[in-house]
Amino acid sequence: MRRCSTGLTPCEQGFDSYNSRVLDIKLIREKPDFVRQRLATRGAGDESLIDGILQADEQRRKALAEVETLKATRNRVSKEIGALMGQKKIAEAEAKKAETKDLGDKIAALDQQAKAAETKRDELMLRLPNLPHESVALGKSAEDNPEIRVFGSKPEFAFKPKSHVDLCESLKLIDFARAAKLSGSGFLLYTNWGARLERALIQFLLELHTRENGYTEVSPPFMVNPECLMGVGQFPKFKDQYYGVAEGDKADELGKLYLIPTAETPIANIHRDELLSEKQLPIYYCGYTPCFRGEAGAAGVGTRGMIRVHQFDKVELIKIVKPEDGYAEHEKMLANAERVLQLLGLHYRVVMLCTGDMGFASAKTYDIEVWAPGQGSYLEVSSVSNCEDFQARRMNLRFKSESGENRFPHILNGSGTALARLFVALVETHQQADGSVKIPEPLQKFLGTDVIRA
Repeated sequence: MRRCSTGLTPCEQGFDSYNSRVLDIKLIREKPDFVRQRLATRGAGDESLIDGILQADEQRRKALAEVETLKATRNRVSKEIGALMGQKKIAEAEAKKAETKDLGDKIAALDQQAKAAETKRDELMLRLPNLPHESVALGKSAEDNPEIRVFGSKPEFAFKPKSHVDLCESLKLIDFARAAKLSGSGFLLYTNWGARLERALIQFLLELHTRENGYTEVSPPFMVNPECLMGVGQFPKFKDQYYGVAEGDKADELGKLYLIPTAETPIANIHRDELLSEKQLPIYYCGYTPCFRGEAGAAGVGTRGMIRVHQFDKVELIKIVKPEDGYAEHEKMLANAERVLQLLGLHYRVVMLCTGDMGFASAKTYDIEVWAPGQGSYLEVSSVSNCEDFQARRMNLRFKSESGENRFPHILNGSGTALARLFVALVETHQQADGSVKIPEPLQKFLGTDVIRA
């Protein structure tokens, strides 16, 4: 992994001339080359969409301009006809009417052209990811993610540490075979102390984030409409990775609701299509939900263990804040997520995702990777992202400033944390030579024991 002390890249000229670093049509019109350059750093070829967006936008604007010209002509001629009729110049008035006979049809046709161009433009824009913040390190893949800091050190054992699979089976924490019988590969059946530990972790996380970190707990629906997925940037590009549901066998209902891929989807959309007041900000939400992922084409789904599964639990953190506070709040959210691992005595590192490894909606993302001794590797347990106003624009969420201006807030999301991989790191880190697992002190009051034994 490439190490970097700051992860900073040079700030491009003109980047800060806009209120937010998010793709809006004004930015694309006025600085297309800049937008192309920033998108190109992601390495996904999204910059190729800009020409089509500009072409459709120009077609729309041209059609609308012609409509206004024709409407002005029609209004002018209508007044002239009225004046002629008033002067009893019937023949001249009828001649004027003949001249404008087709204006209505032309206006209607141009309106349709403008609407079609707008639809095409907006469809293309929905497929554009967010622009990386100027502080994000350039890179192509996870190998280029700079390491920001490390907490603690890798635990040492006087014995060969077991994997979580062996520990879960020997302690009867998870029944992998029966989970597959119930739902197929990539699902988990927590049992006995495993189910209690999972519940204890959820309680611990919610208590920590509400009481210590000031988040308001919400319990959102586990199914949402497509507008929610569109708002956070998961639709339309990643539609094949999610589970659509229908009532009974009503095939025509399929696609009206989807199982949530993360609690971010419903919680970030709570204020969709609302105009908040500046005094309402910042808004902090946290919530527990299961998460459902198709993980289409993902390596590891279908193998034994908890690293990649189709359903897992997570406590999500969401912030809605003023743009000028976005990056300070981003660092605070990262600290909130790190605190979880610190209290549980787990070794971890923080990395900044480079431009080529960032999520679709994110302007800047930190990943927290916890060490799993039985795996001999780091596992991502939290991604903490500032999406700037990218999501707010998509979901039409605004706030009115004290000066009376309608502005788009920054929306931040973070895992606080994902439970399956946290479970893995916890049992592997705190395993004992006799096969038991010690329970960190902060969890004991929720679990009712300080050790899990066979």
